[in-house]
Amino acid sequence: MNRHRKGILILGLETSCDETAAAVVEDGSRIICSLIASQVEIHSRFGGVVPEIASRRHLETINELVDRALTEASINLQDLDAVAVSNGPGLVGPLLVGVATAKALAYAARLPLVAVNHLEAHLYANFLTGHAIDYPLVALIASGGHTELLHLPAPGKPVVLGRTRDDAAGEVFDKVSRAMGLGYPGGPVIDRLGAEGDPERITFPRAYLDDNGRFDFSFSGLKSAVINYLHHSRQRGEEVNAADLAASFQSAVVEVLVDKTVDAARECRVKSVLLAGGVAANSRLRRCMRERLARNLPGISLHIPPLELCTDNAAMIAAAAFPPYREGRFAPLHLNAVPGLRSGCS
Repeated sequence: MNRHRKGILILGLETSCDETAAAVVEDGSRIICSLIASQVEIHSRFGGVVPEIASRRHLETINELVDRALTEASINLQDLDAVAVSNGPGLVGPLLVGVATAKALAYAARLPLVAVNHLEAHLYANFLTGHAIDYPLVALIASGGHTELLHLPAPGKPVVLGRTRDDAAGEVFDKVSRAMGLGYPGGPVIDRLGAEGDPERITFPRAYLDDNGRFDFSFSGLKSAVINYLHHSRQRGEEVNAADLAASFQSAVVEVLVDKTVDAARECRVKSVLLAGGVAANSRLRRCMRERLARNLPGISLHIPPLELCTDNAAMIAAAAFPPYREGRFAPLHLNAVPGLRSGCS
């Protein structure tokens, strides 16, 4: 195969949790090919991700997925300019599969290796839409394992304004869904069910914390409140309206996410607000964030990735690798997985 493109081509690999993904991105902004092999059906029977099973499935899938990605991009391995991989945060077993594969590919083809922080990569999903994004900006990353509020005065290392203290937003969606008997993953099913209910029917707590952690997030109290509501209702023999419960719970999560993001955007005097991560697919969050910014901070633009780029994918990994590639910041071949890797600087 002959290479017909003049831009920088980066192969991205993503295996931090239960999606095996490979993508080829040009110049950090144009998706040439993006493939995802989901494991949702495998893990749904267990009510959540089983790390050992996820690792084995990644091993069975990743080589074939890389071959398919290169074929669909009409290139050979030697046509690439770099290989990028998420080396954290995430589950250590799954991460190791991606890291080992990326190192092998980079070594075999004598290509630079770029290590990417999975959480920060979610931001770059917004740069794959073709829309111009102005700095400074505030970004809310809300996923299954993390909820973080970041400030980026300019392109480069983000400053962490606040992060998860206990249960992350996506995690609490899954746990509440399991308690309600709705299955895994919880985000999509609660979003659909909540659209049919009354978000003001049940009053649940909102955790805003003190001034020292006012941009941090805590959803464990909300989770406990929902589980206690279910338990007490069943003890009294009362029928629970699942739609109202889902809507009220979802409203409590979204209200905190929106309030803190809008407050941060006002305080940091930014030009743009970015949503990212799996919870950014939530329809109520997208709508409420758009309405609040339009009402309170009308001069600020809101950027939300399309649904397929909200969840874990390799295109965002390849896009996030483009700036360090241009700066010559490459990873050594002894790169390891770092399951507790943190983003930015606090």
